[in-house]
Amino acid sequence: MKIATILLAAGEGNRMRANIPKVLCPLGGVPLYVHAIDTVSELKASHRIAVLGYKSELVQQSFAEFGLDFRFAEQRKRLGTAHAVSVALKELTDFEGQALVMYGDTPFLTTGTVKSLIDAARDASGVAVLGFETENPVRYGRLVVGADGGLERIVEHKDATSSERSIKLCNSGILCASVDLLRLLLPRIKPSNAAAEYYLTDIVGIARARGIRCVIVKCHEDEAIGVNSASELAHAESVFQRGARRRALAAGAMLKAPESVVFSFDTRVADGATIGPNVVFGADVNVANGAHIRAFSHLEGCSVGENAVVGPYARIRPGTIIGPSSRIGNFVEIKASTIGQGTKIQHLSYVGDATIGDRTNVGAGTVFCNYDGERKHRTRVGNEVFIGSGTMLVAPLTIGDGAITAAGSVITDDVPDNSLSIARSRQANKPDYADRLKRLRTAGNR
Repeated sequence: MKIATILLAAGEGNRMRANIPKVLCPLGGVPLYVHAIDTVSELKASHRIAVLGYKSELVQQSFAEFGLDFRFAEQRKRLGTAHAVSVALKELTDFEGQALVMYGDTPFLTTGTVKSLIDAARDASGVAVLGFETENPVRYGRLVVGADGGLERIVEHKDATSSERSIKLCNSGILCASVDLLRLLLPRIKPSNAAAEYYLTDIVGIARARGIRCVIVKCHEDEAIGVNSASELAHAESVFQRGARRRALAAGAMLKAPESVVFSFDTRVADGATIGPNVVFGADVNVANGAHIRAFSHLEGCSVGENAVVGPYARIRPGTIIGPSSRIGNFVEIKASTIGQGTKIQHLSYVGDATIGDRTNVGAGTVFCNYDGERKHRTRVGNEVFIGSGTMLVAPLTIGDGAITAAGSVITDDVPDNSLSIARSRQANKPDYADRLKRLRTAGNR
């Protein structure tokens, strides 16, 4: 069965009060629409259309950054959801099959629910609408069931009568029908509502009047959550985080304080890994089996090898690979670097644009000086190297295998294998100068 997905993502999102399109607002570290697209990725749709409007160039740029293969349809005048789907159909002139209409601000649909909706539309040879029941149906459209048990019509909340508003079966906005059926019914929708817009929901009443079956597929209320305001985005984030924590625990990860861990959309934590309290995962993090991420650490764009320990209070930035059994300690920041197996960077250090070998020790207060004000430069540190505390490594630089740098050194030249490098001024002690300086300071303060 051929399937086309139509993602409606043209809205400005006035209630969000953001200066970006609503679908670009972040949820779990990625734009809202990414969650919706991920849900339908298993469908292998032959045609994928995104209807864009407000600041469409930003949305297209985001699609490119995530490598998403979509056609774009521009809804220059945003005249309602039916109008948006009509715009999308212009990109489907060569398509015959089922069309799934979904929204970029509805992030929690499951693949199973979507498949059920598509199957229902096919089996009915009609329109299938996704609905949900809630005890608090304020602002949602209501699904009115006919005497035959089918969907009779959808009424928007602001257009509903008091009796219709008592209905708890609500419309998610998501539906499926054949493209041929959409081509037949959409032109018959009129803007006869309080907002003077072309409502896609009117397609049900028009279909029923022509003897076309309309059916309801129910999902859990959480799946149908839409995001229209900052408060709703915050609620969606809490729902996402609960789900991410539940999945991590089910996969065998150990979370010491699950309610305090913040996951990203694509965080991968292997079974046997331990995550301490108040750990924050940004996008694209992979934590291997047996690794331990200690409290208050922040990781993004990195991988942590088996049995490695990170933190507490560590910051691991994009482009970093931490090798197996390595130790990254408190107040250590690492960026765009590869850390070898069994290497230790235990305290108060910055490592940027570096490659560090196996079983190397980086002392406290070490700084990899990677930026000259215009360009970044790399430092290469070999195996079994000892970097003394307070060493400044001025890139570009190579430290050979087995080398040692003396504490407090500023290393500007390459260090050969098995060499000791000392780069600091000779200490000079001045007898009785401390007392003289104290007397001078006292006199100066009078």
